[in-house]
Amino acid sequence: MDIARVREWLATAVAEARTGLAEGGIPIGAALYGPDGTLLGRGHNRRVQDGDPSLHAETAAFRAAGRQRSYRGTTMVTTLSPCWYCSGLVRQFGISRVVIGEAVTFHGGHDWLAEHGVEVVLLNDPECTDLMRAFIGDRPELWYEDIGEDISQDIGQD
Repeated sequence: MDIARVREWLATAVAEARTGLAEGGIPIGAALYGPDGTLLGRGHNRRVQDGDPSLHAETAAFRAAGRQRSYRGTTMVTTLSPCWYCSGLVRQFGISRVVIGEAVTFHGGHDWLAEHGVEVVLLNDPECTDLMRAFIGDRPELWYEDIGEDISQDIGQD
């Protein structure tokens, strides 16, 4: 993969993550690109904004792309390693490649994807890592709710 192109694609996902943060949500963004590099869809985690626990960044980008005859050759670009739910979406629809901004703050299902033939490109992007670290520090209750962990007792909430 052309690293300059991959960085451009990641910039789209980062812009979506920043939009989500500005809306009071989880700062994770994603974009789905066609085999020819055409942007098919983009989106950000809207779980908080829409009250919909299934509206992760990858699903938002996937939905925005609309129906495709095939997802073979497509690339899902995401600022954070995809959770099991989003990893399942990639496998279910045969998305060929996943480009990940970072997996430091959350190590999702990308190893599983690679084991099952999906090309995984992990960028270890400092901007993505810093964005998530700051969010987790500021809003741990939202973060742990998003990944399905109850830490209310750990942070003094009932």
